[in-house]
Amino acid sequence: MNNQDNLVEGIVVKAYGGYFYVHDGVSTRECTLRGRLRYLRQQVMVGDRVLMAPGQDRGGIVQEALPRRSALLRPAVANVDQAVIVFSLRDPEPNPGLLERFLITAALNGITPVICFNKVDLTKEDQVELVTRYRENYNVVVTSAKTGAGLSFLRETLNGKISVFAGPSGVGKSTLLNSIIPGLKQKTGEVSARLKSGKHTTRHIELILLADGGFVADTPGFSSMDLPDIKPEDLAGLFPGIGDYQTNCYFTGCLHYKEPGCSIKEAVEEGNISKGRYLQYLEFLEQLMDRRRH
Repeated sequence: MNNQDNLVEGIVVKAYGGYFYVHDGVSTRECTLRGRLRYLRQQVMVGDRVLMAPGQDRGGIVQEALPRRSALLRPAVANVDQAVIVFSLRDPEPNPGLLERFLITAALNGITPVICFNKVDLTKEDQVELVTRYRENYNVVVTSAKTGAGLSFLRETLNGKISVFAGPSGVGKSTLLNSIIPGLKQKTGEVSARLKSGKHTTRHIELILLADGGFVADTPGFSSMDLPDIKPEDLAGLFPGIGDYQTNCYFTGCLHYKEPGCSIKEAVEEGNISKGRYLQYLEFLEQLMDRRRH
């Protein structure tokens, strides 16, 4: 899109080696930053909408970064509509605590989460409950890049949106993208037999244009994520399916911890709230309270 100053609006699809690759709806240009923006380089992210001055030989200069509607810091992507949070059901084993951190981070940034449980072909019986636990409150896709299960539904979920694939190393993010995007050849790695964790095969963030509209970003995997700095009293509201019960607690400001007359604890005892998710809530609550004490 052109504006009256002959600048072209586009989206940053990759930032690498000091260059910013901007897609203008037709093609992608290799751009540098305008002088005054060079000192703010960390503020120009993949996913940013920018105004650029086209140059010769598919080059250009980014003149201005436009306001964002959302931003993630890890992975660092702007203007994301949804986060496809990928965890494998086996090899490596799923980590519910890390998954919940992803979900909380997405909620705090106003980004819709989609949980993708991959490697369903390796599923064990005791992992079925994990899928059921999250299906009650989130959009959940169960896939297998090996057998093709769930791939058509996952592909439809991406259409017309800017999506980011996030999750630990070795869960199959790049393999899934290779399976649903014809011609894509993202590097993939094997899961370590000794450590039961994956190798980091994606080295930088890049938005990939989809044939049916929208973009998707593969991101470097990681095995840990800090709990965001939030107030303990706000935590329950970030747990869909748990926070729904907190309005009936006896005490105003109930943390659903050791207080009597807690409607959330009653819902757990009655089987209306997953005990596993409640225990995860308590673990996070104790971490947040410990932060306050120190």
